[in-house]
Amino acid sequence: MQVQLAGQPAQPGRENEDFAAATPEALVLLDGSSSPAGMESGCRHGTAWYARRLGVHLLARLTDRSDRSIAECLADAIVETAALHGARCDLAHPGTPAAMVVAARLHGSSLEYLVLGDSLLVLEPKSGPPQVIGDNQHFPAGESLRRSLVEAEYGSAERAALHLRYALAVRAVRNTGRGPWIAAASPKAAGHAETGFVRLDSLRALAAVTDGAARYTERFALGDWSQALRLLADAGPATLIDRVREVEAADPRCEKLPRGKARDDATALYAVI
Repeated sequence: MQVQLAGQPAQPGRENEDFAAATPEALVLLDGSSSPAGMESGCRHGTAWYARRLGVHLLARLTDRSDRSIAECLADAIVETAALHGARCDLAHPGTPAAMVVAARLHGSSLEYLVLGDSLLVLEPKSGPPQVIGDNQHFPAGESLRRSLVEAEYGSAERAALHLRYALAVRAVRNTGRGPWIAAASPKAAGHAETGFVRLDSLRALAAVTDGAARYTERFALGDWSQALRLLADAGPATLIDRVREVEAADPRCEKLPRGKARDDATALYAVI
């Protein structure tokens, strides 16, 4: 694979809680689950630290353990990352650092892939439309609260309170069987990822995007996924993110395009097979 990648934090000078890395044989993309200011996590390290460590361990497992399935590699990486926290971190805390995950690797004549959470993997076949995989951990019980958050006045105390309520609601049920699954401290989450194989001779390229970069198509309708893939091929991931930032800058108070965050960390990878 020939891989290009780019990422930007939500705001200049702010720590990026996304992580991306690749080798010619494998790639990983993680979107750290951010928390509202003041929310406790039980961890002294933070979300960015977690996403980077999990991403590095997962990439290592993908490249050196071809005998393990891609979900087993994620489970192994979660266990290894949990061991790095130390006794001062409470990994049973519902707010313990967590991340959405996209991973892919060459496996014989196929590409093996995994997606957990609301990041996306977009496969570009040699013929036919793109196949979009991911955004597979919805939280229907919190949808009404999420809509109220999006509709509340940007910058208001009401919106901040709704953001906190929604975050607490999600964290109370994630990885419990009553809500979404996400990579955190328990390897059990890996078993709930969407996984599969696709023949390499049927693929032209693939893209992996966090939800901040997926706004190009999913939220802002700047183009469909065929057009997004063409932009990635012609101009690269940084240009796609720049287009997203232009729309966000033109609507800083989320009035024309209602959304939970005015800006979000955005990361994209594009790989030619």
